[in-house]
Amino acid sequence: MSILRKTTRGGVARNILSGSISLAACLLGWTTLMSTAQAQSADRYPERPVRLVVPFAAGGATDVLARLISHKLSTALGQQIVVENRPGVNGNLGTDAVAKSAPDGYVLVLVADGTVAINPSLYSKLPYNPEKDLVPISRVALLSLILVAHPSLKADSLQELIALGKAPSSNLYFSSAGPGSTGHLAGELLKSRTGMHMTHVAYKGGGQAVNDVVSGQVPLLVTGLSTAGPFISGKQLKAIAVTAGKRSAGAPTVPTIAESGVEGFDVASWYAVMAPAGTPQTIVEKLHREIVKALQDPELKATMQTIGAEPIGDTPAEFAEVLHEDLARWKRVVHEANIKFE
Repeated sequence: MSILRKTTRGGVARNILSGSISLAACLLGWTTLMSTAQAQSADRYPERPVRLVVPFAAGGATDVLARLISHKLSTALGQQIVVENRPGVNGNLGTDAVAKSAPDGYVLVLVADGTVAINPSLYSKLPYNPEKDLVPISRVALLSLILVAHPSLKADSLQELIALGKAPSSNLYFSSAGPGSTGHLAGELLKSRTGMHMTHVAYKGGGQAVNDVVSGQVPLLVTGLSTAGPFISGKQLKAIAVTAGKRSAGAPTVPTIAESGVEGFDVASWYAVMAPAGTPQTIVEKLHREIVKALQDPELKATMQTIGAEPIGDTPAEFAEVLHEDLARWKRVVHEANIKFE
């Protein structure tokens, strides 16, 4: 009886082992099949038009960049890249819609740094997590910001402005394209780094903000070089300093804030393409390659420079690192400035 029991148990063990091997083989075969199918799908990608969502209204820097890049990508990929404007809640509405879309490469979003690097600190109930719900493809452009002043302001350099802003009775006002914008937070960062007394004047767009500085209602403005450039040329505004770490090709004679005495100051708006989390890596890599090729096109480069944009084209890993660092940086600035939106 004991021999029978051992034989039976051995048979059961062999059956279990055989079943386990069969299951493992099936799983391995299924995994291989799925990997092959995904690779073949990526090779054929895209097989239909791709939507590139712009989470802002038409006509702004994000929209202009999206249309420039989509034209080149459409030719390279052999399918139309359809730009779709979905504005609302400071870019959150359209970005959230993409984060919740199918991760198949057919819905992408062109974000600004404010949307994914600043908004998480501004909004207590942000419906998406940029590092978990979206995957980075590539940053496409860097737009220089510039600090400008009304000609009547008694400061022609950053050091003169700092001295003016630190006077006991001083309370300078500065404006930007809107509360929580990169321009707004650049001003807040400058304020904290220098000890100037400055108060932000909130606007709902760059057009009204620049008009009120030109008319003398507000003395200072932090905005895109493309917005301020015509007014600087017309001597309706005077340039104080560029916020980025290096001088802009669009304003080569204007010093940076860092070289004007605020060491390490480096703020510029960046724009990037992202996809829903879970998008196949092969599709992400293909999109990255084609975006980089598009950004190297001399005609596109020249057009971007006219709006003060510098092409980037970094890798998904490099972009992810920049995003992670900027999330931490802007969190500190937002906390220190005590800015919060619902």
